[in-house]
Amino acid sequence: MKNFLKIVAIDEYSITPKYVQMVNSILQGIESGRIEQGDILPSINDFSTALEASRNTIERAYKELKKLGVIESVAGKGYFITGRRFKQPLKIMLLFNKLSSHKKIMYDAFANTLGNTAAIDFYIYNNDFNYFKKLLQDKIDNYSKFVIIPHFIENTGRAYEVINDIPKEKLILMDKLESGVTGRFGAVFEDFEKDIYYALEQLVGKLSKYHTLKIIFPGHSYYSKDILTGFVAFCRQYAFEYEIIQSLKQENILPGTVYINLMEDDLVELIEMIITLNLKVGEDIGVISYNETPIKKIILNGITTISTDFKLMGEKTAELVLNNSVDHIAIPFLVTDRNSL
Repeated sequence: MKNFLKIVAIDEYSITPKYVQMVNSILQGIESGRIEQGDILPSINDFSTALEASRNTIERAYKELKKLGVIESVAGKGYFITGRRFKQPLKIMLLFNKLSSHKKIMYDAFANTLGNTAAIDFYIYNNDFNYFKKLLQDKIDNYSKFVIIPHFIENTGRAYEVINDIPKEKLILMDKLESGVTGRFGAVFEDFEKDIYYALEQLVGKLSKYHTLKIIFPGHSYYSKDILTGFVAFCRQYAFEYEIIQSLKQENILPGTVYINLMEDDLVELIEMIITLNLKVGEDIGVISYNETPIKKIILNGITTISTDFKLMGEKTAELVLNNSVDHIAIPFLVTDRNSL
């Protein structure tokens, strides 16, 4: 019997469900000729033991392969590869810097738009440049497309060196354009400097009842410093006093101030401090939060948000994959004006 364990692989570091990895491995084995028509697959029990995966995982993988017309089962004999033709899906390496509610929106929109046309191997590198580099170097020959969100806390000036090793026809940058990446490649991105400037400009009427704007921008952060450039440009253009602070630890919260937070933890801490001081959000203190989430519709009668359209970002990125496009698409920034201003 053919040694399927040399063909079917499960990567414990991948976020992609194990049954999907198993399906993708078998499809790739057929495409490469290592698995042939009539080959008998290991039993569910044998595969479960060998791959250290649950029976449910193997059963689900076999079910998906049957739906694709790749395998059939015969009572008493097990599962075998049929002679039906199938279209090998694109193989995509998807690299996100972290998981969050808005990243899930992006992933779901990306995966739903691709449907069955692509096999996605999904990895989280936790803003760690060295881990990001290792993932790419280990797998650079294995994929037809690399979709990357390039946000790093350290070694930010070296990211382009690693990304430039990817053939440009295979590369799509998502969420952020990385300085130094050369050639013709696809990108779906935020224009951080212009986005915050024009978002605040839309809110200038409500902001006019305050005299100071402060943005909480953690010093050890992966966020683009272009946000600060746009923030400062707006404050100077419209004659607001302004300050960039790294945390709220030593902050003296005074009426007449608007706070802009990027991190969710800072929003929670800010609201607790405002309530403790018996100040009123939307009257004494203004609050603007990055990234729209459902809970912000409810907190304190609604928190004003400025946010990229994450669903559209996921959809447009998938369209670049499907069309094999090298277009650069800037995603609109949305302002949701609520009672916190």
